[in-house]
This record gives sequence, structure tokens and C-alpha cells, in this order.
Amino acid sequence: MEMRNQSGSERFVYEPDFIRVSPGDTVVFVPIDKGHNAVSIEGFGPGGGQPINVGFNKEVAVTFDKPGIYGVKCTPHVGLGMVGIIVVGEVEVPEAARASIAKLPPKARQRLELLLGQVGRS
Repeated sequence: MEMRNQSGSERFVYEPDFIRVSPGDTVVFVPIDKGHNAVSIEGFGPGGGQPINVGFNKEVAVTFDKPGIYGVKCTPHVGLGMVGIIVVGEVEVPEAARASIAKLPPKARQRLELLLGQVGRS
């Protein structure tokens, strides 16, 4: 999952911003542009699942052992919509995730709602 200032016409994005993996798979966070991190969005992830905390300008590999929907945000750019989702296994969107979206800035909410719409698709 690349952390970018721009991709096409979109600014401040993870690329891709939606990833589907199997339990045990690893996702590598790659800082293409400086000034980005990736941290868990409250309300996402399974109970007991590991929180995501990728430091600024760091390349970090995260292995996802528990099925669930993990939401990530870039701390300084969440207001600009820099969010992403990692779906691990076959899961449904938990109500806690839907409720936590309401606490985010408008552009982040809009992107997350679009991304959550992809969860049920193959």
C-alpha cells in the first residue's frame, strides 16, 4: 500500500486504497512521498486484532492473522481524505466501523463509505 501525495487526479492517497487479502498475508506500507503514516481507524479491525501503527516515512510490512476489516488513516491528511481499507478474509462490515465513520472529517467519510461498498464484491 503506497503512501502518496498524488495519484492521477486524487491527492493524498493510499494506492491502492482497498486491498483484499487472506489471513496470514502481509501488506507492505511504502512511503512513496514523505510526510505520511498509517494508523488504525477506531472501530475497524477485529477484537484482539493488531493495531496498525506505521510511522512517518517508514516502510513497514504488516501480517494480518485475524479476519476483519482494517481501516487506516494518515494522521495529518485524514481531513483531506487519506484513508484506506484492508479486508482480511470473508467478512461483513461491522456496525462499529460504520459508526466510527461519522467521527471522521467529510472527505474521509466519503472515501470510506465508497470503500466499504466494495467489501461485499468479489
